[in-house]
Amino acid sequence: MPRFAANLSMLFTEVDFLDRFEAAADAGFTGVEYLFPYAFPADELAKRLKAQKLTQVLHNLPAGDWDKGERGIATLPDRVDEFRKGVDTAIGYAKALNCRQVNCLAGLVPEGIDGKVLRETFVTNLRFAAAALKAEGIRLLIEPINTRDIPKFYLTHTAQAAAIIDEVGSDNLFIQYDIYHMQIMEGDLAPTIAAHLDRIAHIQLADTPGRHEPGTGEINYRFLFDYLDKLGYGGWIGCEYKPKTTTKAGLGWFTPAKVPA
Repeated sequence: MPRFAANLSMLFTEVDFLDRFEAAADAGFTGVEYLFPYAFPADELAKRLKAQKLTQVLHNLPAGDWDKGERGIATLPDRVDEFRKGVDTAIGYAKALNCRQVNCLAGLVPEGIDGKVLRETFVTNLRFAAAALKAEGIRLLIEPINTRDIPKFYLTHTAQAAAIIDEVGSDNLFIQYDIYHMQIMEGDLAPTIAAHLDRIAHIQLADTPGRHEPGTGEINYRFLFDYLDKLGYGGWIGCEYKPKTTTKAGLGWFTPAKVPA
């Protein structure tokens, strides 16, 4: 049965960030994820998790200057040292939060750098991060993202992610499969998930158009939840959507510990 984690970067934004842990637990979630933990002391986040009996499911590696529009630095040849320092920082937080997987955002395609150089830099960085994280018992993920929401994003398709994993050659590198992003970029959701299931360590959801909660758009989530159950997917599903109104008002799709009807 799929387990659902509340993405605190997008859900329960009606309250301050540190209060979202309690809000998620009150709503019936047993896991949480969010973009970055680094703005808060790790011990404060760990305290909130423990108090609410929540599992920290996922967070991202440091991804450059988010407020200035950066969406990852893993492909940039002049930022390798920064990337490696970010891996160390992410490991420290993940260990403190007992988080067993982190995601690496590839970043945007810059002007003036050859595509071969970007690929080589990405692969080299992923080899470093996968090895460092494996030593701590933490999985590394990469996520294809649609270019409608994030133009010029480097990693955009499931097959591209799988090919990069092959090239990296690590048994500690997996796909974070976001249903919303991949519906926009390639569709064919169920067969693609089945074909890559052994490499998918984490799934995220939102409906499209609008990136709102399941049931507000074109994706048949009732079918997909049943399908994932039949496939034997045992990981988490992160709820990374923008509530159409408020978080609580949009939780009609969600029944804790039960596939939504």
